[in-house]
Amino acid sequence: MDKTNVPLESLLDASNHSVYGLVILAAKRAIQISDGENPLLEKASDKALDSALREIENGKIIVRKKK
Repeated sequence: MDKTNVPLESLLDASNHSVYGLVILAAKRAIQISDGENPLLEKASDKALDSALREIENGKIIVRKKK
């Protein structure tokens, strides 16, 4: 996978424009990947957090809005 940084602006839509929500979302997904869950992208990174951020950037993972 490429080593470019993921811009914050491209990730905020997935977390309802909440930086806190984005951090929690990325951390939870990275833990899932570290625990053995398969990444949702074909070209996964060696690092779980990088994979989680790429999944968020590509719209594979989003925060559910509370009802």
